[in-house]
Amino acid sequence: MNFSFAQLENFTIHILQKIGCSEEDARTAARVLLAADVRGVDSHGVARLSGYVRLWEADRINARPNLHIVHETPSTAVVDGDGGLGLVVAPFAMQVAIDKAKTAGTGWVSVKHSNHYGIAGIHAMEALKHDMIGISLTNASPLVSPTFSRERMLGTNPIAVAIPANKQPPFVLDMATTTAANGKLEILQRKQQEAPLGWIQDRDGNPTTSPLGVKDGGALLPLGGDREHGSHKGYGLGSVVDIFSAVLSGANYGPWVPPFVAFLEPHPHPVGEGLGHFFGAMRIDAFRPADEFKTHMDQWIGRFREALPVAGQEKVLIPGDPERELEAQRMQEGIPLLEPVIADLKALGKKFNVEWIA
Repeated sequence: MNFSFAQLENFTIHILQKIGCSEEDARTAARVLLAADVRGVDSHGVARLSGYVRLWEADRINARPNLHIVHETPSTAVVDGDGGLGLVVAPFAMQVAIDKAKTAGTGWVSVKHSNHYGIAGIHAMEALKHDMIGISLTNASPLVSPTFSRERMLGTNPIAVAIPANKQPPFVLDMATTTAANGKLEILQRKQQEAPLGWIQDRDGNPTTSPLGVKDGGALLPLGGDREHGSHKGYGLGSVVDIFSAVLSGANYGPWVPPFVAFLEPHPHPVGEGLGHFFGAMRIDAFRPADEFKTHMDQWIGRFREALPVAGQEKVLIPGDPERELEAQRMQEGIPLLEPVIADLKALGKKFNVEWIA
């Protein structure tokens, strides 16, 4: 069943206000959350709204955070999210990076004491409005085993980079550093489908196709799946994200990162505060004239689009193409939600006396 962006936005705003968010923060959070749905990352959209509410009920999210800078230089800052919704903390921190880039040429912001911030790409894309390159990283709940390990030590730790062009759409890379994000397993579970080999290992470190493999004590695998296919590179990328996001800011890192699900308790001996993020904004004209750069980006993108596809494929894609095309479609035709998600949201509405969409 499909729902319009406005319908889901209105419902989400009202639920977030019920848990104590200001109207401004609720609108910011709803915009970030629904960006996932319209761009086709269904696992990170309204399907997770009840997860945020449960964290608030467990007193692990502060609905009225005092977002503030605790350390800064002309081009860098550390932001304390005060336990707020990552959906609110991240836009604040990205704006700090952009503001610093306006004066210093580049801006770099590391964040501590935050929570899950939605999809990485939407934050990086904020820089595009200012002729800047945007970078967005975050660590996450430890569900990933390093190459050759059975222990869960890292999160899916995404990397997003947004680069403006002129006539061409922007280049937007938004990827997990695992073979697949955990949200894709959640979707497979709802659809009662198996996972491809190379996504998960069981509790003993053996490959499994069960979408419940992680819930049963197994782990997600780094990008590459196994050593022969380069999993050590995915492990390395995920580690860099963890260090930039948390070791640099004072957040929890590695196995100490608090879990997203409310039924699992945070580590009894944390090494930092909350979850960590890292943001960058780079003013194009700090390197070369922006129009000149964007013209060359058009040429770069155009040439890659002309690359000869392999047999059976229609065209070569540029990072950001599938999400952009899906966003245009869903803003017109509506956002599809699976029945289990609809049932979950209806229950949430009933709980807080917020009318579900008719």
